[in-house]
Amino acid sequence: MNAGKRRRVLDIVATDATFEPIELHGAPAWEGRCIHCNARLVVLGDGMPVGPITVEHLVPTSAGGTDALNNLALACARCNHEKGRRHDVRYGRTARSVEVVSRLLDKRRARMRPPLPDPNSGYRRR
Repeated sequence: MNAGKRRRVLDIVATDATFEPIELHGAPAWEGRCIHCNARLVVLGDGMPVGPITVEHLVPTSAGGTDALNNLALACARCNHEKGRRHDVRYGRTARSVEVVSRLLDKRRARMRPPLPDPNSGYRRR
């Protein structure tokens, strides 16, 4: 994963209240929750995901969704793929796809916090 993508992951982490600083194998990291299933997600202090984590565009880019932080969340790769396969391709054409996206946007709004000043400051031992 290139530095730009890692930076974007850290920007999402910094604005998602489910992410808490931890120490993983002696290094700073962040632990939070998948926007879909609430599974545990871990991101290293440099923005490198531990495991299959993806950046989720809540409103699909194919439907005009942007890279604004309020439209981005971290998700398990499996959850993101399923949403894309089942709902993104139908977004705006079915009530269910619009409902799923609306619920995710509400969830993201509830999880939003102002960006943290330094993503590597203060972590707890794990």
